[in-house]
Amino acid sequence: MIVWFHLVMAVFIFICVIMILLVLIQKGRGGGLSSAFGGSGGSTAFGSKTGDVLTWATSIVFGLFVFFAVILNLLANKIGAPPKPVVLPPAPTVPAAPAAPAGPLPELPR
Repeated sequence: MIVWFHLVMAVFIFICVIMILLVLIQKGRGGGLSSAFGGSGGSTAFGSKTGDVLTWATSIVFGLFVFFAVILNLLANKIGAPPKPVVLPPAPTVPAAPAAPAGPLPELPR
């Protein structure tokens, strides 16, 4: 189970890096923070039609991000859960034979 957790975590981190890069190379829309860092927003390095492709790719990568986040949560809950207690069936009871008296019974006064 831990191997699966680490494998999914590595894929999740890779998806996070891809999503960060996709968001960073997109053209800024409407000023926002892109103008604060010197981006004019008028031209892109990859052409004019890349906005649609990058938006589509970002949506797909975001869907993968959410999917792997849920899977990681489920795996982490299974790993961190306390072990289930073992319930043993009750031992069968054997009726005991009546005990024999140790000696002769004392006579009761009449």
